[in-house]
Amino acid sequence: MAHERIEINLPLAKVYELLSTPTEFPKFMTSLKEVNKISSQSFEYVTELGGEEYRWTTNVIDDLRNTRFAWITINGNLNQTGTIRFTPLDNGKRTRVDFSLDYRTFFGEPSKALGAFIEDLSKTLQAELVKFRDLAESGGFLQGSVTPADKEMSA
Repeated sequence: MAHERIEINLPLAKVYELLSTPTEFPKFMTSLKEVNKISSQSFEYVTELGGEEYRWTTNVIDDLRNTRFAWITINGNLNQTGTIRFTPLDNGKRTRVDFSLDYRTFFGEPSKALGAFIEDLSKTLQAELVKFRDLAESGGFLQGSVTPADKEMSA
């Protein structure tokens, strides 16, 4: 499991909006090929490691606005769980993000490529969070960014 933290020079609500929309993840997570929305609470993830494609479906299990966003895998050939926690800094002008991410196989030992990916997950996640911060702070999410139709609020 990887747990990384980063501070972002944007208000908490904006950071939450971007990071609680999994379809935005491939813009900064180079380890993901694509994320497709199935429903307001379900998403299909796709990646490729060592020439092998991995697909899995997740369900959002926790979406506490401006506080926490979490998901678990419900099916597929790779098991991924994630939790993102948001903390306001400097009276809400900045945001600290704590991102926990875990990948496992559903059965057996991982392939060599998947094993190496899992072993390097902390380093990969930190680099991806830096890319997120740079994109977010520079307005890099503005084109094709999140719209209300993309982000349906859970009841």
